Amino acid sequence: MDKIKIENLYNLEETIAKDIFKGCEFPWEVLPKIKEYIIELGNSLDKEKFEEIKPNVWVAKSAEIAETACINAPCIIDEEATIRHCAFIRGNAIIGKGTVVGNSTELKNVILFNKVQVPHYNYVGDSILGYKAHMGAGAISSNLKSDKMLVMVSFDGKKIETNLRKFGAMIGDNVDVGCNSVLNPGTIIGRNTSIYPLSCVRGYVEKNSIYKNKNEIVEKRI
Repeated sequence: MDKIKIENLYNLEETIAKDIFKGCEFPWEVLPKIKEYIIELGNSLDKEKFEEIKPNVWVAKSAEIAETACINAPCIIDEEATIRHCAFIRGNAIIGKGTVVGNSTELKNVILFNKVQVPHYNYVGDSILGYKAHMGAGAISSNLKSDKMLVMVSFDGKKIETNLRKFGAMIGDNVDVGCNSVLNPGTIIGRNTSIYPLSCVRGYVEKNSIYKNKNEIVEKRI
């Protein structure tokens, strides 16, 4: 199961939240810790670079925040991030350096590494997006099963218990998710992979690949 471990999905030097991963083996293990971690980290941030704009919401002074954006606590927005018109941050969100959160995008209980782009009509819940990950317009991470049961990760013919009722997607570094795709609960996408538009993705997708559909996944030529 090494392929779905934290070190094989993410470069931890590309997030302000590096320390939340300490002691964890798989990335979804940090999801229940995000809220408390934000408050702890926020209170330690450099006041020369960050401003607490309201209780438990810390925003870098170099970030651009649209007046129409809704930002709920707790939240950290790192340097040079852009939060655009009508973005909705429901809380429990860590938004990395240079990240773009766009028009009508909704975030909830997430870690976005540096330079992530979720720029148009995206929903990202209970998920982690790695360095330079990009979600095309309308792409979403579905975080709750229709039967409301606990989410399990499908990997190598096995079902891995997560003990989480809400768990969206673990998206590795440099992943590109095509427009209007749906990442079903418990999806894990390896580094440098591209997901075709209009895809319905479930389980693990190998790194360095192109996902066309569940029966057609090809190795990416780099």
